[in-house]
Amino acid sequence: MFNFSANNLIFVSKSQHDKCNIFILKDRDTNRCYKVYDFLKSAILETGKPYCISGKVNSADKLYLVLEIVKEDKKNAVKI
Repeated sequence: MFNFSANNLIFVSKSQHDKCNIFILKDRDTNRCYKVYDFLKSAILETGKPYCISGKVNSADKLYLVLEIVKEDKKNAVKI
């Protein structure tokens, strides 16, 4: 396993499963989407807010981005 982190991500969708919640987050700079697994089921994300995330990449036969920390990205917040 190795660490990952990303910022300026916007919440797109969430699916709930027995073992984990799965979030789809979109990078506003690159338009790349990330599938992030929350096994603790503790993250609460709101639509339209940018987030910074960090966690571990578990790569047995597939890459899984396992969420450890999520916080609002105040540096890249949308100003209205």
